[in-house]
Amino acid sequence: MENWSIENVEKVQPTAIKQIQSIVLKNRVGHAYIIEGAKGTGKTKVMQFFVQLLFCENPTKNVPCETCRSCKRLKSNNHLNFIQIEPDGQFIKRGQIDDLILEMSKTAMESGRKIYVIHHADQLNTSAANTLLKFLEEPQSEITAILLTDRSHALLPTIRSRCQQLSLATMPQAILKQQLVEQGITDSMAATVSRMTNQVEEAIILAKDEHFGLARKSVLKLMEASNKSVQDALMCIHEDFGPLLKEKEQAEQALDLLLFAYRDIVAIKASPIAVCTYPDMITFWKQVALYTTYEQLSKQLEMILHAKQNVHKNMNRTLMMEQLMLNLQEGFTFV
Repeated sequence: MENWSIENVEKVQPTAIKQIQSIVLKNRVGHAYIIEGAKGTGKTKVMQFFVQLLFCENPTKNVPCETCRSCKRLKSNNHLNFIQIEPDGQFIKRGQIDDLILEMSKTAMESGRKIYVIHHADQLNTSAANTLLKFLEEPQSEITAILLTDRSHALLPTIRSRCQQLSLATMPQAILKQQLVEQGITDSMAATVSRMTNQVEEAIILAKDEHFGLARKSVLKLMEASNKSVQDALMCIHEDFGPLLKEKEQAEQALDLLLFAYRDIVAIKASPIAVCTYPDMITFWKQVALYTTYEQLSKQLEMILHAKQNVHKNMNRTLMMEQLMLNLQEGFTFV
């Protein structure tokens, strides 16, 4: 895992870092933790701080030294007592957990604690989750598990009950947006990217990303086209959405942007002064809100969420978008 620098992590999540420092200082390290936080809250950085502090040979003021043998081995991804698991495709599978348990059960090549991290732990499939649960039910003093997730409710309740939870705070969107504007990002783009991530650095990169700018522009063009006719919407998909649908992540991002557009309409319908993801579209949102009921908007949001689930299936994503537009407009015309 890259970027093991602890720089700024205490500023990003001060409460969680203090909790971790207290755990290590008092030598009360548990056998399993869940680090939960929304996308962009720094889950990986907090985990890295925790792991580094547990392994560090010369911590100073309860902060990893970053120069000892263990710290260097972590940075080079070469520490024999540390294992990370990522989803294999859509899920974390039983075989991955079986291999993990086998490694954890072997006699350590190095003395001391063993640590394993499961990224996107909410993507454990049923068999993998049950296998992990059995391992967690028989804790060993020198093994610590860290599960990262932005949806702890999606984990088995029995897994959650065997883990201590560290919940990460989100930066208020208004503060993040203001910081972005101060960095030279336009107000409208700052409003959008501050919905997509909770980190200033990531938001700046996103705001300057050519593909993201194209995706934002195409989604808003699609909203305007769909207000005219379904034919215009379908033409927009063919002309503008090809590059946005090539990769799963990009297609999911485009659907997120579409979802935020409909949420804007709901917000404007509830309050004409609502804070929007697309402040440059407020006049248009007000027009759409006049002709759309809350029931229609609720169903449209459900359709987009369903399409997001379909992104991970092996299906033609252009056809998926065409079907989505037909579903969004069937019986729910704006005018």
